[in-house]
Amino acid sequence: MYMPPAFRQQERSAIVTAIQACHLANLVTATADGPMASPLPFLYDPDEGEFGTLYAHLARANPQWKAAPFGDALVIFMGPDAYVSPSYYPSKAEHGKVVPTWNYVSIHALGPVEFFEDRDRLHAVVERLTAHHEAVREKAWQVSDAPEDYIASQLKGIVGVRIEVRALEGKWKMSQNRNDADKAGVKVGLATSEDPMENQVSRMIPVTNEPGA
Repeated sequence: MYMPPAFRQQERSAIVTAIQACHLANLVTATADGPMASPLPFLYDPDEGEFGTLYAHLARANPQWKAAPFGDALVIFMGPDAYVSPSYYPSKAEHGKVVPTWNYVSIHALGPVEFFEDRDRLHAVVERLTAHHEAVREKAWQVSDAPEDYIASQLKGIVGVRIEVRALEGKWKMSQNRNDADKAGVKVGLATSEDPMENQVSRMIPVTNEPGA
């Protein structure tokens, strides 16, 4: 990932939090048939391995798991993002030398991918994924809520994914390359948007003096 130093996320805890907040990521592998990608919900265990381990599952009918990958797999997590209008910059009125851009969070995790079919391992991954995504619900659904024979039949239709991450990098592009006045302008502009994601990006923009302070 292209990474200007100003946008590099150095805090491992921030990267872990962002991964765990992502509901979906793209699994990308290079194969003899060309690049393949699948959007999958991932479970990230930050304590398994030096850079953590990712788990997921995909449909058995998905050809990606049968195509031998060249090198590491890449998992792309995207966090909040927002369009940045030049009109947010005070410098627009000064010299007009401004253009649109985009603020965003992106995380790349690389590592060797293992596809597995073992029933017990699949069952464990499904239970952990379910618990993770149901945790926000007042009455969380559990795998055990469904008939055992039904779950067994569903497990036959999926293949597990395990990636022990060997490289993890996070990019937080949040107007760090602008002066404080322009950053504050973007922060205010996105904060007043009716789009909740743009509000979220606003809160992530670092400025020396908060607008209105």
